[in-house]
Amino acid sequence: MKTLLCGLTGIMIACGSAYAMDDEYLNADTSDPLYMLETEHLLSTTDVEYGNDILRLGQAFEYGMNNRLNMGANVHYQFDFVRSRKERGFSSIEINGAYRAGLADDNSARVSTDVLFGARFGGNRHVREPDFAKSTYFAGLRVGRQWAGVTLAGTVKSTWVFDDTRGMSYIDFIPEVYFRMIEGWRLGVGFDARVATNPAYDREWLKFRLIKQFGRTQYGATYAYEYEKEDSTVGLFLNILF
Repeated sequence: MKTLLCGLTGIMIACGSAYAMDDEYLNADTSDPLYMLETEHLLSTTDVEYGNDILRLGQAFEYGMNNRLNMGANVHYQFDFVRSRKERGFSSIEINGAYRAGLADDNSARVSTDVLFGARFGGNRHVREPDFAKSTYFAGLRVGRQWAGVTLAGTVKSTWVFDDTRGMSYIDFIPEVYFRMIEGWRLGVGFDARVATNPAYDREWLKFRLIKQFGRTQYGATYAYEYEKEDSTVGLFLNILF
């Protein structure tokens, strides 16, 4: 399996590099894991996902404060088709930000470094948080290298849950590879390995994104598989850059 994945990765890197996009496409590639908004630009992301008998609708906005700092917020509403769980209504509100601490132009390796931070209020089991968590707070570091046809990125994110009896924390290790292919097509592959202070909440996700870009708009489909509980989630999203 590992050999097959390595082979596919090599082929897609070659394809992505062969069909490099111009600067206009690259600057509007809002799904790139290293993407940063330019000053006063606004990104709207609308998404819908289904998994574990729950349908979630989400809306997010991200704003470029300057060319190094992005601030954003999102809200989600959910329909739970298992009536006994009663997990219906607004499921979470999140405020987040990303600061580009290291620019690619500042080093010979052309590696970008981002500091991530944020807080989420509300949330249920399907939001990948412990079901008892009423609020979570996180900070992280993301590093990566962007070429014309492919982006490689890795994130380490620490999250804290403050609860008098069940307080805990966990760390997510998230490597990602993102390919820019022919005619505006994009493919993202990522893996999220979570290590928690309570081993019952250790998790591993494999994630895929398929995207089609039209100018400053992107349409995408997502799939995620969680190994511990053997759950799958599918979704659609729309990015519009203003």
